[in-house]
Formats: sequence, structure tokens, C-alpha cells
Amino acid sequence: MKDTNATAFLKVMGNTPINKVLDFLVVYDQFDYSITDIAKNSKVGYATLMRIWNSLEKNGIVLMSRVVGRAKMYKLNKANLAVQHFIKMYWEITNKATERLEDKVPLFA
Repeated sequence: MKDTNATAFLKVMGNTPINKVLDFLVVYDQFDYSITDIAKNSKVGYATLMRIWNSLEKNGIVLMSRVVGRAKMYKLNKANLAVQHFIKMYWEITNKATERLEDKVPLFA
């Protein structure tokens, strides 16, 4: 079943768990989130998120920003050059999709 509420990024790059997490973290980058909140808001199962989380942390894609009580809070590591390029690509895809809707041309034609 196709998700009609999926962002342009997810429609182009695929509705995979890692893409859903990155999509959420890019769009809602003004705050930091617990792993539980990231799972819930990105609509990725907690167990699935835990399988990919170590890789995201190890590669410097996300970083722990603070601890609130027992909860560790995370956000995208915008100091990471790869993350900077990813964010740029994310918004390019979104802008292309917006232009496509306005001009009625195929995405990345």
C-alpha cells in the first residue's frame, strides 16, 4: 500500500526505516529527541530503529546532545560533512518535487 502522506524525499528515495528516520530528523531539526520519540515520530518500530541506531551513531550521523533524566536526547550531527551534503540533497529533492507540482513536469526529468 502506498503512503500518500510520504514526503517527496521518501517517495523518491524509498520508504525504508533509515530513510524515515533521516526524513524525520531533517524536517524536525530544531529540537533533539529520545530514541523512543524518534521511533514513534518517524513511524519506525523501536526494535528496527535499534538495529540501525549504532551505525548512525558510529558514523557520526546522529549525536547525543544531552541527557534529560534517564533519557538520552539525539539530533543530526550538522558538523558532519556527509550530513551537510545529505541535508542539501534532501531539500533539493523536496524543491524539485514542488517545482514538478507547479509545472506538471516529471521529477528529475
